Amino acid sequence: MPFYVSPEQAMKDKADYARKGIARGRSGVVIQYDEGILFVAPNPSRALHKISEIYDRIAFAAVGRYNEYEILRKAGVRYADLTGYQYDRQDVTARGLANWYAQTLGTIFTDSPKPFEVEIVVAEVAQTAAEDQIYRITFDGSVNDEHGYVAMGGQADQIATVLKEHYADGAPLSQALSTAITGLAVQTNGDRVEIAASQLEVAVLERTRPHRTFRRLTGARLEALLTQAVPAAVQDGPAEVGAAAGGDSGSGPEDGGAADEGTPDGGSAG
Repeated sequence: MPFYVSPEQAMKDKADYARKGIARGRSGVVIQYDEGILFVAPNPSRALHKISEIYDRIAFAAVGRYNEYEILRKAGVRYADLTGYQYDRQDVTARGLANWYAQTLGTIFTDSPKPFEVEIVVAEVAQTAAEDQIYRITFDGSVNDEHGYVAMGGQADQIATVLKEHYADGAPLSQALSTAITGLAVQTNGDRVEIAASQLEVAVLERTRPHRTFRRLTGARLEALLTQAVPAAVQDGPAEVGAAAGGDSGSGPEDGGAADEGTPDGGSAG
């Protein structure tokens, strides 16, 4: 005899399951600065990206299960390319992508026995900061229009509180990175945030670049920014500083190393 479960209880169980899965990983931050939008996420893996380009002036960031948000990223790239080809490149917007992702995640959450354990941000840089678009889409398809900054992942509420205290409109890139690191240092799940180039994934949508605005910050450029950002972050939060800003901190699985990043067959990359 089949058991009856009310729709309300089924939705609650799915939501609790997804939240717990996302909370096991680490959070990410998206924040505006004077020349664009900055993306920062703890990620020692150089193979599994949490931050990627979607289209000319649009980027995608995610936390949760790597295999699930990689499916969404690829589908978003196909959606953007098809829309730009059929109509016009100007018709591909972060708002359109956010609505499409919301419909997709909402359908999965309602119809699938298991919801996606993901939280994503779609951001678009415009000619002026006032026209920038940042959207946060949660596992159930809910969309939030964010301004200035957004934290995603299991510790998002605590991080957002810190970001609110430190965020400043029109801040330079180094100050925005310092603010992001200060926010990410607030972890209640026991993780330590390693402030080393090898432990962070950082990218920007740079307003002044023509056509393709997405750029990853790595190597000497990231190390130089970290030397400016780390002192302020250390004063405000308990973040761990790696030996020399760009050095290898020797992070293992217990420190949030590569083992936390998961594998393409379903591990958590939160």
